[in-house]
Amino acid sequence: MWELFTNFFRIGLFTIGGGYAMIPLIESTVVDEKRWIEREELLDLIAVAQSCPGIFAINIGIFIGYKLRGVKGALVTTLATALPSFIIILTIALCFNQFRDNPYVEKIFRGIRPAVVALIAAPVFKMGKMAQISWTNVWIPIVATLLIWLLGVSPIYVILLAGISGYIYGQVREGKL
Repeated sequence: MWELFTNFFRIGLFTIGGGYAMIPLIESTVVDEKRWIEREELLDLIAVAQSCPGIFAINIGIFIGYKLRGVKGALVTTLATALPSFIIILTIALCFNQFRDNPYVEKIFRGIRPAVVALIAAPVFKMGKMAQISWTNVWIPIVATLLIWLLGVSPIYVILLAGISGYIYGQVREGKL
């Protein structure tokens, strides 16, 4: 349990940019270093975590913790993933008024933004390759994005439609439908 806690605390502590920015560190720790799960299983967990309500990084932690140590493992990984962010945000909130108008702090935050975008973009492209998204099926995420962004379709409907369509496609491909 302590090993689960320390690894997920480190993941939560050393990633900036949210859950998607954590994917490379999660993959490196959980798949490559510790060999707790296989790479394909991580891709499946990422897909499920995206579909579930709640914080993406917490969802991944819950799934991996539960797989390894049951309910106690899920609780440990959840706490370990969330605790660093909570401590950092609490510290910033306590000190922010003193530094809010400091031009150096503003420049630092402005400089961090592109790095956060890169930290999020890199795993998206890597997941796309792992999920075998190619030029023949890249239209699916594009259409989903346009439905949500331009037409205001609820992401819940897009997720449900994608899940149902994926299931039907898999059944047809296996000759069951």
